[in-house]
Amino acid sequence: MYAFGLCIDRHYLTPGLVTITALADSLTPSARRGAALRILTLDLTPADAALLADLTRRAGFRSFDLDHRRPLRASRMADTAYITVATYLRFEFTAAFLRRPHLIYVDADTLVRGDLSTPLGTVCPGEVGAVRDEFNPTVGVGPALPGAAQRWPHHRGLPYYNAGLLWAHTRDLPGIRRGIERALLSQRQHILHNDQDALNLWLLRTGRVRPVDAAYNRFEVGRFLERGNWVRRVVTRPLRSDPAAALVHFVGPEKPWQSDCPGTEDVREYRTVLRRTLRHVRALGAAHPEPAGLT
Repeated sequence: MYAFGLCIDRHYLTPGLVTITALADSLTPSARRGAALRILTLDLTPADAALLADLTRRAGFRSFDLDHRRPLRASRMADTAYITVATYLRFEFTAAFLRRPHLIYVDADTLVRGDLSTPLGTVCPGEVGAVRDEFNPTVGVGPALPGAAQRWPHHRGLPYYNAGLLWAHTRDLPGIRRGIERALLSQRQHILHNDQDALNLWLLRTGRVRPVDAAYNRFEVGRFLERGNWVRRVVTRPLRSDPAAALVHFVGPEKPWQSDCPGTEDVREYRTVLRRTLRHVRALGAAHPEPAGLT
């Protein structure tokens, strides 16, 4: 049994609702009933929490919980262009809150297409399952972890992982959190991509990572191609929508729920799920007006 974990602040309420809808679509009815949905937030209101709970039940999940948490005091926000400190909440899930033996953490700027529970069978106790980052795949090559390869030459050339989708055994979460805190306190100069760099510093030190197939965290690159060709220099796969992707990740500042986001194939697919999600919200009645802030 497992729980999906999401971190949602007021800026990501609508995308979070879309993620819940897409997660439900990706599972059979029986799997939906057995899975749990757990949300951590900094600033959602009681009305927001009620909306999330009601949509979760409408989608077929039977177990829902939401809690307000604060991120690690040592959290370092080196990149704040479109990211808030709520990104560090992914390390605040606990066994008491999850009440499931496994956690599948999912970023809210994603489109779930397939069953994300399959990799749990490959992740051993003590490990974190993660997918190699498509834009910064290798330590010492891209901008991630500035100075780390110079300080620890034996890390150069090792994989660098994206934190948007993670798999873990619940009992290992306290140790992971302590490792992240240690990295934030003693290796702050190597953090550029916020919590993701902190996670990778811990993974490099411990080696406790289980690589997961790239299809489980496939970046949507069409938006970047419409603005320039730099992505062709860093992504080696064919630069088109991947029909086999179990999850499409909309990294970067342009998001598919924004009206000025380039309307690529994956963005159009996302907006179809968005429209259906908002119909669900309207069907829930006057107690849950359509979320504000959608552009």
